[in-house]
Amino acid sequence: MVEPAVDADIVKELEGMGFGHNRAVRAVYHSGGGGAEAAVQWLMDHEGDADIDAPLLVTQASEDAASKLTPEERKRKAAELIKAAKEKREREERELAAHRERERIRAGKELLAAKKKEDEGAMKRMVEQRQREKEEEARAKEKIRKQLEEDRRERRKKLGLPEELTEEEKAREAEKAAAAEREAEEAKRKIFGHVKPVTVLERLRSNLVAMKKTHATDEERWRTAAATLAKYIGNVCNAPGEEKFRTIKTTNAAFQTRVAAAAGGVDFLELCGFARTPTPEGEVLVLPGNKVNAEVLTGAVNLLVDMQQNPFFGAL
Repeated sequence: MVEPAVDADIVKELEGMGFGHNRAVRAVYHSGGGGAEAAVQWLMDHEGDADIDAPLLVTQASEDAASKLTPEERKRKAAELIKAAKEKREREERELAAHRERERIRAGKELLAAKKKEDEGAMKRMVEQRQREKEEEARAKEKIRKQLEEDRRERRKKLGLPEELTEEEKAREAEKAAAAEREAEEAKRKIFGHVKPVTVLERLRSNLVAMKKTHATDEERWRTAAATLAKYIGNVCNAPGEEKFRTIKTTNAAFQTRVAAAAGGVDFLELCGFARTPTPEGEVLVLPGNKVNAEVLTGAVNLLVDMQQNPFFGAL
């Protein structure tokens, strides 16, 4: 076994670049004597080889065969080696890109599954909380009813009347209770409105997806709009009775740059119930008190938060 005879000038040039002698010899030999550029390319493609720094030894027969190659044959062999290395590198890059895409899709699906599970858990907790509130409310009403009944009996006793109501009195009491219940239902209807939350939330989501795609090259614009919209609507959710939170001046410079400048920003507010209203000071967006829909507004805030935190929002 002998060290192959390679172009000493190229070896020296590679050593001048900082490569070790054994590496330089291997590179010049395996690149077919195609010059320093081909040798460097070979080194880049084989940097991870375990034996790259080991001395290269070949049989005398191999060395004799290599020495018989003409300059043209050497160039052709070098070109073939370079082509093969390039094809290998391109194949590895395609495989790596395909792997990254599979990982991106897998991570996206896992993220969506986790988000769905989280939403389902939040919905379950909300339902349980509402059930507890209803039960507590029912117990409180029953306690009040018993106390009122006891007070009524005591008053009738002091007046010398029978403790139990007459049929006529019972009928009047029942009518009063029914009227009070109708009033409560009417008040609830005015507060929550008749809008179907699911349909509106679908339109709100489509609006945000379109906004993100429109400003795909200007992430700061849609993120600023989303954060500002979440602030506006969150204030209404926290204090629906505060008129100042339900009124937005569209002529305000901050509103123009943060919301109006984003595609669909004003439309999003209108879908939430805000309406354009002219005033002496200029146009404003107003959400009437009887148009406040708690479910829609809460869903809108959740969508805005998801848009900012979920990198796959609207992508899958």
